[in-house]
Amino acid sequence: MAQLRVALAQINPVVGDLDGNAEQVLRWARDAADRGAHLVAFPEMALTGYPVEDLVLRRSFVDASRQALDALAARLATEGLGELVVVVGYLDGAPDAVPVLGTPKGAPQNAAAVVHRGRVAARYAKHHLPNYGVFDEYRYFVPGRSLTVARVHGADVAIAICEDIWQEGGPVAGAREAGAGLLLVINGSPYERNKDDVRLDLAVRRAAGAGCALAYVNMVGGQDELVFDGDSLVVAADGSLLARAAQFETELLVVDLDLPDAHSEAEVADVERVERVVLSADPLPAWEPETAPVTERIEDEAEVYGALVLALRDYVRKNGFRSVLLGLSGGIDSSLVAAIACDAVGAENVYGVSNPSDYSSVGSRTDAEDLARRTGLNFQTVPIAPMVAAYEDALHLDGLAAENLQARVRAVIWMGLSNQHGHLVLACGNKSELAVGYSTIYGDAVGGFAPIKDLPKTWVWRLARWRNADAEARGEKAPIPEASISKEPSAELRPGQLDTDSLPPYDVLDDILDDYVEQDRGSGELLAAGFDQQLVEKVLRMTDHAEFKRRQYPPGPKISFKAFGRDRRLPITNRWQEHAPRP
Repeated sequence: MAQLRVALAQINPVVGDLDGNAEQVLRWARDAADRGAHLVAFPEMALTGYPVEDLVLRRSFVDASRQALDALAARLATEGLGELVVVVGYLDGAPDAVPVLGTPKGAPQNAAAVVHRGRVAARYAKHHLPNYGVFDEYRYFVPGRSLTVARVHGADVAIAICEDIWQEGGPVAGAREAGAGLLLVINGSPYERNKDDVRLDLAVRRAAGAGCALAYVNMVGGQDELVFDGDSLVVAADGSLLARAAQFETELLVVDLDLPDAHSEAEVADVERVERVVLSADPLPAWEPETAPVTERIEDEAEVYGALVLALRDYVRKNGFRSVLLGLSGGIDSSLVAAIACDAVGAENVYGVSNPSDYSSVGSRTDAEDLARRTGLNFQTVPIAPMVAAYEDALHLDGLAAENLQARVRAVIWMGLSNQHGHLVLACGNKSELAVGYSTIYGDAVGGFAPIKDLPKTWVWRLARWRNADAEARGEKAPIPEASISKEPSAELRPGQLDTDSLPPYDVLDDILDDYVEQDRGSGELLAAGFDQQLVEKVLRMTDHAEFKRRQYPPGPKISFKAFGRDRRLPITNRWQEHAPRP
């Protein structure tokens, strides 16, 4: 058996920051070497950040990625890390390739480089290009055709990239045919609820299919509407879990592996489309392996909350903001967003603005003040009644137009303070409201980022209760007032208004929306599931008619199977309607 100490670096790159990302690779490679690793792997497109979207179509960016890789290889050697095998994701391409209709310009490739002794010793291009959900990789890349196998201290290591193991055959089958002792997979796998369970099951199946151990490294961090949760892991050929990293944290996972000795050339010479490189042929002297960490999975609420905090923190940090601002109504949505913001960027960088109107209850005002005291965020009150009155005197609005005017006046205040002080405005709407259009465009829907955009209303309550319980378990004051959790939700735009005046109870609404939005079920299927016909028709009609609002809503992190935006794309101008079959 050949022994190999492998390090998996789940880092947090920034899209387009080639120099900064290269510095991260150097820093973590140095840490891996200090811990005795022989090979360190970095995530998919770690050098460029991921996803880079239409940047891949610019020749200048492809050239810069290739140049950054060469410079990185040279620096690794210069800084005494030349013997360490570094596998890093980057953007490759052939900018001088002859244009072919239907192929991305410049033939860009989602690639991995094997760096050793100051040079790029081997390259591998992703075979399977996902074109579903949030992925558009057929738009951006051309697929690779060959498998790369690097021999490291007497063990053969096959390389794959993310989607390559989500599909049957391909590099997984090739790794078995090539006699690999380890299948190393670099990933940019976005978070969604319960995906950590799916990943482990997948890794176990693919290790069995490849007939060897499998090491899976994933990136961490927020990138616009996506958040990456890490969760790097290593499984043995028999499927046993050998090591696992934390979620939502940068980490270097180091594991000692006993791998089969590499096959002789005669045994593998007939395997087609395998590019082999020998970096170090002889096994190392045996050593006593160290026990690698297996981090326990966190509970569902902690996982979702952690994703939202990381997504907001990185959006603020990576886009150069220092502070955030939100309207604090005393309701559950803005209260949860405020708690997330305080955890993400620090309460001293969070600014809450209360904008009471003639219809705001005393309880809502005091609940907003209570939350500010509990969290320590910056708080101010700007009453809107005089401003609303001025608009009404000039415009003579009534009914729904007068109600929405209040929300729009609030938005003008928030954006004015944002322009004056450089705050990022947070929209506080949840997925249930966004689905049915229960928000005011250019009012409460205004902002630069929407932390709970993909969180159903029932989950808003669930996370609020969890966050309070978690604080109390740690001996801290619960950040969200109990009154904000227990009160009946209301927009407070007219006397006695409740959300249930316009919407079904949120548990029922979320159940219908899960079927219609997440599962793409039609009205007939909803009726067969037992939902009331009039209710189904109402909810589906509201959802379909709100598409124009959703197109103008700020970005927010995906945490569900199907988020509005990247995942679900419907035409705004659309006369198709779901009609429930009549008995």
